[in-house]
Amino acid sequence: MLYLITGGARSGKSNYAQQQALAIAAQPRYIATARVWDEEFQQRVTRHQRDRTQNWVNIEEPLHVSRLDINGTTAVIDCVTLWLTNIFSLCKQDIDQCLDFIKAETDRLAAMEGHFFIVTNEIGMGVHADSEIGRKFTDLQGWANQYIAQKAEKVVLMISGIPVVIKH
Repeated sequence: MLYLITGGARSGKSNYAQQQALAIAAQPRYIATARVWDEEFQQRVTRHQRDRTQNWVNIEEPLHVSRLDINGTTAVIDCVTLWLTNIFSLCKQDIDQCLDFIKAETDRLAAMEGHFFIVTNEIGMGVHADSEIGRKFTDLQGWANQYIAQKAEKVVLMISGIPVVIKH
């Protein structure tokens, strides 16, 4: 079962997804898709790791989440935006290739048994990107979110820490 948790920056997406996963499983997986590229980002990662209890099995996977041994588990996949950043680089910014990649990953996850809470961002709701690459990435993010939302059984929009169910 796929759940999509979406919203803006610091809207409470990750916390909500983690609470939902812990309500289902005693030892859920936390799949981090980020790559650490500087000291400030490392501090963010460290803070997120400290926030999780020892109940979590932490896994780092920047690209091939569906290849992990997670069938039959409960997992939080955090987050699509950072995952797409890695895919965007791998696919040399070819939007169609990137979209095919994330769709295939989503389809494989949807075919698995388990509960998968996928965290994403609504970057298109913010400031309009001022560069071509920024606009391409915003489009990619929007199309990926739409595809995952279509496949998800439940979609929750987080607004100021409040979950608003938009698909159930």
